[in-house]
Formats: sequence, structure tokens, C-alpha cells
Amino acid sequence: MSKSKNEPRVAENEAYAVGRMIRTSPQKLGLLAQSIRGLKVEKALAELTFSRKRVAGPVKKVLESAIANAENNHDLDVDDLIVAEAHVGKNIVMRRFRARARGRVGRIKKPFSQITIVVRQVEEAA
Repeated sequence: MSKSKNEPRVAENEAYAVGRMIRTSPQKLGLLAQSIRGLKVEKALAELTFSRKRVAGPVKKVLESAIANAENNHDLDVDDLIVAEAHVGKNIVMRRFRARARGRVGRIKKPFSQITIVVRQVEEAA
């Protein structure tokens, strides 16, 4: 008896990539994900390239990975891809402590987050 084949996680005209352990808060990463959601991939790459936010570099890397997955694993046309979904989730939170006055301590939280980018091939309306 063999195991049954896993169901595909995305549709046939989609591909995705996940970036984990990105060293920023989910709120800051969500703002960047919102700015690229629904754009064509060339426009989204340009947006991330010239963004002034520090976390734009790792997000651009994840988007490029999703595009490569679409091209190599799913045989999709890169020119017809859009960013269908870009959602953010929480990951671990490192807790550090800093000495404060009168022998007390202040907790410092260093959050990590993850981003999932789904690209979808859409046909051009002629």
C-alpha cells in the first residue's frame, strides 16, 4: 500500500513562494505586501527595487522565487503573471532584556514574520 498523492496547494495557473524568519514585525511587512498585491510582476519588482523600506529586499527575493517557481515548475509565462496574493503571518518573537533604573528590567521584543506570495497567470484581454 502506497500513500495517496498530495493534492496541489495552488491551482494550475498559480505558483507560490514562502519567506520565513524575516526579521521585522508583521505590521510593517503587511504594509509592503499591500503595496504589491494585485500588480503585474514587473511593476511589483520595480516597486520593491526602489522602495525605501529595509524589508523590501527580502520581499523582493521571495517574489523572484515565486516567479522562478512559476516558470520552471509550472511552465507559466512570466509576462502574464500578476501578484494574486501576498499575505503575512507571525513567526517567533525573540525576547531580550535591558537593564533599567533601580534594578529593574525592560523587556525588548524582536519579532519575526513570514510572507507568502502567490503569482497567477492571467490571459491578456485582446
